Amino acid sequence: MAVYQWQQYTCAYEAHNIESDATPLLLIHPIGVGLAGKFWQPFVTQWQGQPLYVPDLLGCGDSDLPRRPYSPRDWAEQLHYFISEIIQRPVIVVVQGALLPVALELMVDKTMGQHIVGAALSGPPAWRLMTEPTASWRQQLNWSLFQSPLGWGFYQYARTQKFLKSFSERQLFGQAQDVTDDWLTMLKGGSRDMGTRYAVFSFLAGFWRQDYGPAIAAIPQPILVIMGNTASTIDRTAQDTTAQQRLDDYTSHFPNAQGSFIPGRNVLPYESAAEFIQVLKPFVDSLEV
Repeated sequence: MAVYQWQQYTCAYEAHNIESDATPLLLIHPIGVGLAGKFWQPFVTQWQGQPLYVPDLLGCGDSDLPRRPYSPRDWAEQLHYFISEIIQRPVIVVVQGALLPVALELMVDKTMGQHIVGAALSGPPAWRLMTEPTASWRQQLNWSLFQSPLGWGFYQYARTQKFLKSFSERQLFGQAQDVTDDWLTMLKGGSRDMGTRYAVFSFLAGFWRQDYGPAIAAIPQPILVIMGNTASTIDRTAQDTTAQQRLDDYTSHFPNAQGSFIPGRNVLPYESAAEFIQVLKPFVDSLEV
């Protein structure tokens, strides 16, 4: 694990295969109880080829854990610094789930976007969640509730083995037997510090919920959408959306996109790492200059 300084914070990351001259992959982990860069471990173990950079976003893992609300723009600015000052060459972004807004913030900004060659989206959210913003007043109200003793108690419960196992089986993995001890140990270890709750609460408060439709329509880079064949959503307003509809929404709205299904549900690089790599590798290779 290496570190760098961004603003007044210490941020952590891992790097693999960096001796290669090929275009690096920047892996953006999801936000959730105990989640950080270690989410990518099964993928990293099986990947062969391009360099991999695996940062811990601020508020997660071994990076600093300040008590603050986090927006996709905050994390995008962190990653822009990481790309320009640490990686120092253009990258291909691989982003998990609802952290897609972070990748969009990177690509749509003229200064940041010039460093992005293309992007692969792993199980992006239902389209409705990317185009119907949560009102600012509701985001602030949600955040204030999470800052109360109620939020403290919720996070204490959310870190328990019982909750982590049940939630993973119901919402994340396609097969209950894939919720392994290694997965649960990672989540428990990653949430041991109560400071990790601020990133999770920022996500739950809805700071990532904006109308990204115009941004998506303006992104010229090649996009690969990888969807699990049993993909689902926990948002009640989008539960009637099928996996096929979700894939079609993205491939039709990005100007330069293609899509593919693989076995799995909502955490594809972890639960179906080999299949994920099999689909991703030809796309990545096609972007090499």
